[in-house]
Amino acid sequence: MKQTLKIVMILATLFFFTPYVANASSYPAKMGVKLGNGITNMVTGLGEIPKNIMIGNRTDGPAYAATAGVMTGFLHMLGRTLCGATDLVTFMIPTKPIVRPGFIWQNFKKETTYGTWELLP
Repeated sequence: MKQTLKIVMILATLFFFTPYVANASSYPAKMGVKLGNGITNMVTGLGEIPKNIMIGNRTDGPAYAATAGVMTGFLHMLGRTLCGATDLVTFMIPTKPIVRPGFIWQNFKKETTYGTWELLP
């Protein structure tokens, strides 16, 4: 119970401070953005499964959503979680997130895509 409360408090703090830190232009602030992005994507990667089930149901119907939507969601879950782990390990190099959208809740109706590493301006 106490550990769950700690996790909820950490996530709430990350969600609260993310918009303010994202507008900062200093090197430590960029590192903080990448660190927060990495932790968040590692934790919320599981949300890719229901997201892709809903996308598959909307575009191709329930049979597709129950089969290919689940598998696509599983693959995107691995992708988002691994990209988050990469951001966590390399937070000292301030780059844009590889996974797009940067957070799972930013565009829940669009399938996740992956880009290349680009340094933050």
